[in-house]
Order: sequence, then structure tokens, then C-alpha cells
Amino acid sequence: MNLFQLNRNIRSIKRYRQIVRVLFKYGFDNLLAYLSLTELVTRWRRLLRREKSLLAELSQAERMRLALEELGPTFIKLGQFLSTRSDILPSNYITEFSKLQDCVPPFSFEEVKAEIFRELNKYIPEIFSAFDPTPIAAASIAQVHRATLISGEEVVVKVRRPGILDQVETDIEALMLLAMVAERHIPNCEIYDPTGQVRELAKTIRREMDLSLEGRTVERFASCFAGDLTLYFPKVYWEWTSKSLLTMEFIDGIKVSEIDLLVEAGLDLKLVAKRGADAFVKMVLQHGFFHGDPHPGNILILKDNVICLLDFGMIGRVDPFLKGHLTDILLAVLRKDVEEVISLLIYSGDITDSINIRALRRDLSEFIDKYYDLALHELEVGQLLIDFIDIITSYRIKFHPDLLLLAKAFMTMEGVGNMLDPEFDMTLHLRPLMEEEIKERLSPKRTLKYLKSNIGSYYNLIRTLPKDLKEILNRINRDKFKIDLEHRGLDKFTKDLDKSVNRLSSSLIIAALIVGSSITMQIDRGPQLMGFPLFAFMGYSIAGLIGLIWVIAIIRSGRL
Repeated sequence: MNLFQLNRNIRSIKRYRQIVRVLFKYGFDNLLAYLSLTELVTRWRRLLRREKSLLAELSQAERMRLALEELGPTFIKLGQFLSTRSDILPSNYITEFSKLQDCVPPFSFEEVKAEIFRELNKYIPEIFSAFDPTPIAAASIAQVHRATLISGEEVVVKVRRPGILDQVETDIEALMLLAMVAERHIPNCEIYDPTGQVRELAKTIRREMDLSLEGRTVERFASCFAGDLTLYFPKVYWEWTSKSLLTMEFIDGIKVSEIDLLVEAGLDLKLVAKRGADAFVKMVLQHGFFHGDPHPGNILILKDNVICLLDFGMIGRVDPFLKGHLTDILLAVLRKDVEEVISLLIYSGDITDSINIRALRRDLSEFIDKYYDLALHELEVGQLLIDFIDIITSYRIKFHPDLLLLAKAFMTMEGVGNMLDPEFDMTLHLRPLMEEEIKERLSPKRTLKYLKSNIGSYYNLIRTLPKDLKEILNRINRDKFKIDLEHRGLDKFTKDLDKSVNRLSSSLIIAALIVGSSITMQIDRGPQLMGFPLFAFMGYSIAGLIGLIWVIAIIRSGRL
């Protein structure tokens, strides 16, 4: 696949060239060669000279992190996205990509004013009595300013970076192209589903760029926790909010990491830790969606030990199937039932025939033994999930991506809880809701609800089964019953075989031309050119031309 076939507009081509240049700068020219983009590799090896002395002491993971940072917002988001995917990347890459931050310079106040006018058709003085031109935070997607509405409310205004939409779409197109090339040229690449990962990244980053969606997420959390006086969510001012702007109430609180200030304010740290854990567990098990990045910078503590969460750009979801599946696995682990764990993985369709079940059974047994004898207060739920995920990913078992985000969020919340209270125990908050979930699943009411929701499907199956069986038998009797078989892993073999056959055929043609021309040289009849038989001269020339073309192609492919 030619890199420039997908999009030939000037902007895209410049971006593709920039991506290639950065990959070369940080020593990843072998990646392009591995993707069979040998023409680019040859060209850029002539044009670029890397400063090897500056990169020699850096690991490959560190160089990739630096490359992503230099490539800008979309690639930074890619690294952050992959930092939660231990099923795809090794631990050293996960560690490096976790360091990626949206440390980008702010855009000018003139651009801020232009963006506000473009979205609201009003100038800043018509909306705000005060507007701080210096942002309090600047990231790759947007930056945040403090302001005061004419009505007197203190607010923060999140303004999307101008031109970010076009840049992100171009980068997503480039990433999709690279993913397609990878699937075409890298063996067994389908296990990681590169194009699927790019689609998931595109969905995530497009959602993050629509600031009105973040506002609706805030209100959804506020609705779920309505009446809960232990949590507070900022008010969204919809009159001054759009896809490019988000205006929310300014919250004056203390960061949860500022322990000394919390103590000086007379706040109860143990109570704050308890309330935070209870809220997070309720998000997961009751409401089915949770804050995906609850790090200390996104948690403010208000008076009366009230917790306020900020930045709702990263949200995880736990649908009923995933919640039930996760509950079943956790129960099987607690019962030390390895066969049940494997059975659940097989039932969910996550295990393929190529997996070594005996080795998987051994590793799961060792994992269960590790946690089985621990007291509940010694159990770290987040670490347990991470260890379990490490085992199943080592066997290339696919599972829901939100499970990784959930494990990381659990570890973050446990870290915050331990920072506030050394005796903090997440299992004390998780266990009651787990028991409630189990009781509800076994209750007659839940069973009756399940039967009601599925009785229609069972009825249709029974009603149509005789007709479907009759149709199958009729097709067999008429010799019209067909079974479609799909081969896997043969495409690359077929392509390589075609290349080999073509090269062999060309070699035979060259040999035939040389032999035929040599015989013709011995005959003095026919037209002459410079004293040589014309047909012999033409044969040698054609053979030499074909041979030269093949030599050049082989050298450029790097496979001498």
C-alpha cells in the first residue's frame, strides 16, 4: 500500500512527512522498513542524519514517548490511551507512556476571543464582567480561564484549541493508514486489532473534543448522586456552552494531595477517604459508569468533608454483562475455583483453541494461591485486577478494554485512600455492594425479570425451529447446502508465493533471452547493428534491462 494513495491534499502529505521525519529522528526507521515502506526508508536515510549521541543512552520506550510528545496532541492521546492497555504493550512502555502529559504552550488571548465570538456570536464583555487572559491550565485539546459572569457567578471557561479538529482528523487518518499497513505486513498482527484500536482512540478523542459532552457527563453524575450530601458536582452554564466552549462553576477547594492544608482546615481525612471509596464503588456497581482518571489533581475537598470531582473527559463504563461477568470471576477466585474461571473465560468467547489450557490453569492456580490466604484488609483490589489481567493478556485472551481502565482507577483510588488514611481498606467498601449484587442476582424478582425479558426469544426459537430444520434438510436433499470456510493466515503466504513465482518467471525469461541471443550471435544472417545481429543485440538489451530493474528493486527492498 502506497502511503500517499489515501489522501493527496497538501496538508495530509506534509503531516505524513512530519511523522516519518520524527520516527527517523528517534531511531524508528526500522519500523517503517518492517512495514515494507522501503521507499520511504531509503529516501529519508539519504535526507536525515540522526544525532545518535543524544539518543544512545535512551531506551526504545523512552524514545517512543519523546516521539509521541513531539508529534503533538493526537499522538499524546494515543500514548495515554495505550498506557491503560497492558494487554497490548509490555510494562516498560506502559510505564513510559504513563508519563505523557499535555504540556503544550497556551494559545493567544486573541484566539480565545475569536473562538468565543465564533461560538456564541457575542464579545467577551457582553457575557463576562471579568475574564482572566492568562489560562490557569493549558492542554492539547483545550485551555481553561477564570472569569466572572455579568450576573456575578464565578466560573471557569474551557476553550477548545483553534484548528485542533482538522489536525486530529489528519492524524487519525495517518494512524489508520499505518494500522492497515501493519495488519497487512506484520504476522499475527490481527491479535492486537490495530485498526480497531485506532477506531477506539478516534471515538475517545472526538468525544473529548466535544466539550458539551463533558458538560452532559457532569450533569449525569450529579443526577445519579442527587441527594448525596457527601459529593458535589460543578454547575454547567448551558447558555454559554457549546462544542468548543464549556462554562462551569468555579470550585474553590483544597486538592486532596495537600494533606497539611486539609488538616489546617479541620477536615476529617479518614472520613474523606471513606466517602471517596464509597462513591467510586457506587459508580462502578450501581450506576455502571465511573470517573476514569481520579488522580489527586482531579479531586477537591470542600468544607464539611464534601468531595468534588473535576475533569470528566475520561469515563469508563461497566455494562450489565461486564459487571455480571466480573462478579462471577471474582467469586470464582474467592472460591479458589480455577476450573470455573477458565469456564467463564471460555463462555465469554475470550479463549481460542490455540491457548495452552494446562499452562493457563497452572498460572491461575498460582494467582489464586497468592491472594487466597490474605486477610481482607491486606487485599488490594486494584493490584488483584492488574495481576489477573497480566495473566490473561500473556495468553492473548481478549477482554473488555474498560476492565483495564477500571483496574487502573481502582489502584488510583486505593492510593488516594492510603494517602489520607494509612489504615484504609478498599475491600470494606467493596464487599457490601458485592454481597448486595449477589443477593439481587439470586433473588426471585431478578430471576422473574430475566425470564420475562427472554421468554419472547425462547418462544420465537421454539416456533421457528421446526421450519428452520426443515429448510436445512431440504437444502441438503437438493444438494444446495453450503458451508463457507474462511482461511486465516494464508494471505501473506499467497502474496509471498506470487512474488516468488513472478521472480522465477522473470529469471527464466532473462535466461531464455540470453541463451536465444547467444545462439543468434552465431548466425550471420538477418539485419545487423554495429556488426552484430540485430535480434541478438535486442535480446541482450531486454535481458539486461529486466535484470537491472530487478537488482534495483531488491536493493531498495533491503533484502539482498
